[in-house]
Amino acid sequence: MSIALYRKYRPATFGEVRGQEHVTDPLRQALRNGRINHAYLFSGPRGCGKTSSARILARSLNCDQGPTPDPCGECGSCVALAPDGPGSIDVIEIDAASHGGVDDARDLRERAFFAPVSSRYKVYIIDEAHMVTREGFNALLKLVEEPPPHLKFVFATTEPDKVIGTIRSRTHHYPFRLIPPSTLRELMEEILTQEGVAYDPAALPLVVRAGAGSARDSLSILDQLLAGSDEQGITRDGAVALLGYTDSSLLSEMVDALGARDGAAAFGLIDRVMEGGHDPRRFTADLLERVRDLVVLGAVPDALDKGLINVSPDAVDAMRDQASRLGPAQLTRAAEVLNQGLTEMRGATSPRLLLELLCARVLLPGADGEDGAALLARVEQLERRGPAGPAPAVQQPPAQQPPTPAAVQRPAPPAAQAPPPAAPVQQRPESAPAPAPAPDPQPAPAEERSAPPAPGGDDWPEAVRPGQGAPPPAPEPEPAPAAAAASAPPGGPIDIGALQASWGQVMEAVKGLRRFTWMMLSGNGIMPVGVEGGMVQLGFPRPNEAKGFANSGSDKIVATAIKQVFGVEVRVGAVPAGGGSAPRPPAPAQQAPQVQQQPQRPQRQAPPAPEPAPSPAAQQARRIATGLEEPPPDPYENAVEPDLPPEPDIPDPENDLDADDGPPPSAYALIESELGGKVIDEIDHTSG
Repeated sequence: MSIALYRKYRPATFGEVRGQEHVTDPLRQALRNGRINHAYLFSGPRGCGKTSSARILARSLNCDQGPTPDPCGECGSCVALAPDGPGSIDVIEIDAASHGGVDDARDLRERAFFAPVSSRYKVYIIDEAHMVTREGFNALLKLVEEPPPHLKFVFATTEPDKVIGTIRSRTHHYPFRLIPPSTLRELMEEILTQEGVAYDPAALPLVVRAGAGSARDSLSILDQLLAGSDEQGITRDGAVALLGYTDSSLLSEMVDALGARDGAAAFGLIDRVMEGGHDPRRFTADLLERVRDLVVLGAVPDALDKGLINVSPDAVDAMRDQASRLGPAQLTRAAEVLNQGLTEMRGATSPRLLLELLCARVLLPGADGEDGAALLARVEQLERRGPAGPAPAVQQPPAQQPPTPAAVQRPAPPAAQAPPPAAPVQQRPESAPAPAPAPDPQPAPAEERSAPPAPGGDDWPEAVRPGQGAPPPAPEPEPAPAAAAASAPPGGPIDIGALQASWGQVMEAVKGLRRFTWMMLSGNGIMPVGVEGGMVQLGFPRPNEAKGFANSGSDKIVATAIKQVFGVEVRVGAVPAGGGSAPRPPAPAQQAPQVQQQPQRPQRQAPPAPEPAPSPAAQQARRIATGLEEPPPDPYENAVEPDLPPEPDIPDPENDLDADDGPPPSAYALIESELGGKVIDEIDHTSG
């Protein structure tokens, strides 16, 4: 009766363990130094040598020449612990899957204190240690922490995280890893040579791939192939048929079809795959593996010699040609599409339909809506095809063709050549004649030259009748407050138009200096009504408010704010604006500042649009501010106010920076600014 290969060729020393040098070398050095721990934890994937290394450790500890890193293999302990030996009574292997309860842990604890029968150490090898329950680990905790001198523990597990931390912290942890493909291939070649079996070198990569880095799994598959081989030995076709892999020729045909954008050939191959009984997911995985090999082969021409790909040497030339024809961009995108589809195939109700859709996405780069991958693949295709002929000439529009009016936009004139805005009608002397428009020596604009001819009939307005010029342009937009503020020269007299246009900036500066003053002005809509002799006059609707403004020291705050905005030293005074309500600022069209005329190149200008007449209240306030009219008498001027104590000015530390400056404001100002009230009438209670 034959023995399984993984049992027959099980390693007997640390030197025979393949692919785990990071574990075997430190263990051998510890045995040489005599620094042996009382408990070890071996973790890693299945079939990578954990239990075999635990047996080798026990063999090295109990050897007659030991503890030694290289057991002699001749003493009674070495013979008993050999891979084909009967075993030793002092080395106990426990399967934690069936002996992981608290009762098993108590039984182990009772027997552990007995001395070994014929060996130097009593060694407990607990396989699948993650299956021990928490109660079982807790029962072993004291024994693992302070064992007797003759007792050693070796825990082997595939899931070290399930071993409780109190046990894991008392062990020396050695993690095992998957065995590299090249190491597995060398191991199988040595075994087949010792067995005297002929084999095809192209079949071994398939076995390595199926083993997935596990020596035991790989040897089991090799044993299965060996059992079903004939006088030819192990062949690639037999391995493909047994392991269910897709034939290499079928994969090559599919890659060629996808590279040539041959949809008929691609879908015909899918039909062959399904008719042959292959699993669509297995075919997708094999196709993804082939595309990966092509990507690597395109970047590294000698990838086979370096061991980067596991393919048959006969197929390397054809694969190298495919990699050069398809290009890295197209291959990378195909790999991404196949990888995503392979993930979506899990639990799919129709794997064939999903496979066909994947091939359709690879055939049509723009179908999946990717940003850069599909575009790069298509550009690479065009580059590989080469130029098909001279590019067609691009038809340019004739130079004389006038652009349409909708596409032509008149450029705005530069800031230095902007025409000055029209001055207010009220401030123009009546005796001065209106300036006549200067003739324009320049040609008409493009939009006027290219205007379409007028249709027949009298339906056209008089202003736009052909031959009579274009309608007057819209008035220029009002300049920003910053431009209006800049119109006043630094240190010179301030202009009332510029001050009114920039009054918003002045109010922001007032708000930063003293919030009470800002509330008094903004709550009543106070605006400057004139500038006379370096004094800015603010119009107040009632004399009492004007008096309270001056007594509270707010005039200095406003003067400071004007200096911050315009850079001009001014004085601020409060004057009654007349009427019962505060004058509102004129419309933006009436607030255009008067800018000094500068000599400019004559331009054709349309007659200015008529300005709306100001309100009577605004005209009266302007005449009072300029001294042309006396203010109306105050009906409450002779009224005797009640003898009330002065209202204290409550300082605001956060917003009122100079709350102690000057006397407090009047009661009317506080009522309107703080409470939002409005004085309708005043009743004199002093007269009889």
